[in-house]
Amino acid sequence: MRRARTKVGCALATLAAGWLAGVMVVATAMATSPVLAAPPAVDRFEEARERMVRDDIAGGGVSDPRVLESMRLVPRHEFVGVPQRPYAYFDMALPIGAAQTISGPFVVAYMTEKLQPQPTDRVLEIGTGSGYQAAVLSPLVGTVYSIEISRMLGEKAARTLTRLGYRNVITKVGDGFQGWAEHAPFDKIIVTCSPENIPQPLVDQLAEGGRMIIPVGERYEQTLVLLSKRNGVMERESLVPSLFVPMTGAAEQGRRVQPDGTKPALHNGGFEEMLPDSNVPAAWYYGRQVEVVADPEAPEGRQFLRLENGQPGRPAQLFQGFPVDGRAVGRVTISLQIRAATIAVGPGPEDFPGIVVRFFNDERSRSSNGQVGPWKDNGPWRRVEGTVTVPLWAREAILQVGLLGGTGTIDVDDVRVSGIPR
Repeated sequence: MRRARTKVGCALATLAAGWLAGVMVVATAMATSPVLAAPPAVDRFEEARERMVRDDIAGGGVSDPRVLESMRLVPRHEFVGVPQRPYAYFDMALPIGAAQTISGPFVVAYMTEKLQPQPTDRVLEIGTGSGYQAAVLSPLVGTVYSIEISRMLGEKAARTLTRLGYRNVITKVGDGFQGWAEHAPFDKIIVTCSPENIPQPLVDQLAEGGRMIIPVGERYEQTLVLLSKRNGVMERESLVPSLFVPMTGAAEQGRRVQPDGTKPALHNGGFEEMLPDSNVPAAWYYGRQVEVVADPEAPEGRQFLRLENGQPGRPAQLFQGFPVDGRAVGRVTISLQIRAATIAVGPGPEDFPGIVVRFFNDERSRSSNGQVGPWKDNGPWRRVEGTVTVPLWAREAILQVGLLGGTGTIDVDDVRVSGIPR
C-alpha cells in the first residue's frame, strides 16, 4: 500500500514522449561511465547521445545550441537504474522508483529552452526526481535549487549529482509547491508535476522579468504553460498539451475533477478543439509529423488529423492518456475513421500504421501493450475497430496513433474508446 502524504509531491516527467521507441528498437546494453569528472578514453554512450540530440531533440524542433550541447554532455544513463540503461538514450520516459519517471529527453530539452537559461540565473526546480533535469540546467545557469517530495528519490538524486560533479545544484526534500522562500526570488522556475492551478508561492517567488514553465490542468488534459512576470503581472502563454505522471499527496487527491477509470474515454477524438492561436489539437500531445486539416467533408466535424512520413522508421504519431481501471473494465473497444495513401512497410515486417495502447499500474512499475491494426491497405475513408484486453492491474493507459515506422499518409478522424465491463 502506498503511504499517504499530507504535503504536495510530484512525479517527474511524462509517461509517453516516445516510449514506443523501446518497443520498436532493440538497444545494445551499455556500461556506465561518469562524464564530468574524468571521461574515459572511449565513451560508449557518446554516439547514442549524439543520435538522441540529432534525431529526437533537434529533429523535434529544439534549436538553442547551448541546450543541445548540454543534452550531448549529460550522462542520462547515470540517472536511471541498471535495468533501464539500455533505453537511456531513446526519447522515452523511464521508471525511477516511488511511482515516478524520468522525463523523455525531448521534454527536458524543450522545457529548458523555453526558460531561456542565462549564465547568471538562479533557477528553482520543483520535482528533482532523478536529478536529470537539474543536471541539464547546471552548465547553463548560475545555481539550481531543486526540491523533491520523496525522501528516497531526493537523497538518491543528491548523491548522483554530487558524484557527477554538479556543484551548483542544491537539493532538499520538502513540499515543492511552497517554493524555497529563503533563496527567493528566482530568475526562472521549472515545474515537472501538474497541479490544477499555479501555486501562488511560486508566483510570489518569481523575480520581476522572470519566466516559469509548468504543466497545468486536469489529470489527463494538461497544457504546458509559460509564465512571464512583467511589472508584477503574470503574462501567460499556452505552449503544447502534455501528460505528466500523477503527483503524490494532497494536491493530487484534492483535484476538483478526478478521473473515472470505470468509464474510459478519449477527449477531442474528432480534432475539432485547438489550443488558442495554434494548429495543435487539445488533449493530444507529443505529435510528430502531424497536422490538423480543415475539410468540410471530414467524417466527423470539419477537421481531421493527417500523419505523414517519408523515411522508414521515423516517428509520425500522436498520444493521449486516459484512465482505465482493470478491476472494472475487462476490455476496451477502439474505433476510428481512417483514409490511407501510399502506405509501405517500415524497417520491420510489422511496421505499418495502427494504434498501440500501453497500460500502466498505479505505481507505473508494470506495463503491457495491445494493438489495433496494422492497417496495410490504401483507400478512401472507412471505419475500423478493434478490441484490446485490459490487465486486471491497469489503472491508466496511453493511446498512440501513428504510422509506427511505416511510410505514407494516413488521415484519422472520430477516434473513440469505450470500456467493456469485466
